[in-house]
This record gives sequence, structure tokens and C-alpha cells, in this order.
Amino acid sequence: MVDVIIPVDPEVALALQSARNREAVGKLVSRVLRPQSGPSPLAQAIADMKADARAAGLTDEEVEAELAAYKSERRVSRDFD
Repeated sequence: MVDVIIPVDPEVALALQSARNREAVGKLVSRVLRPQSGPSPLAQAIADMKADARAAGLTDEEVEAELAAYKSERRVSRDFD
């Protein structure tokens, strides 16, 4: 692995203080940007993350509910910026 510096929003920088979050984001970026045949890297990364969530005992409905809640929080946050 190689460390890289990329600009992010301040709240993202706070989340990336967690080693667990940095590792997850690093895996996602590596998956998305690695050239390969088949599904797009982003589609494959999403499928892999869903598989990880299922392995952790989450259902597709729980994952979708979390994504909807996150999107809603982001919309509210932007409305107050």
C-alpha cells in the first residue's frame, strides 16, 4: 500500500481520523480505480460492500435504509450551510 494525499471536506477529514474508516476508504478507492474487465469498478465495489454487509448479518433492506438516512442527513446538512 502507498499513502496519498487527497483534498476532502473538513467533516470527512474528521471521519478519516479512524484507522478503520481510512482502510475502508482505501479499499474502495483501490477497487474503483483499478482497471479490469466486467462490471464497472464502482459497481463491483458496491457489490463487494453489500456482500461484506450481508456477511456481517445486515439485510439489503437495512443497508438501503442506512443509505436513505445518510442521504437525508446530507440534504439537511447542505440546507443549513
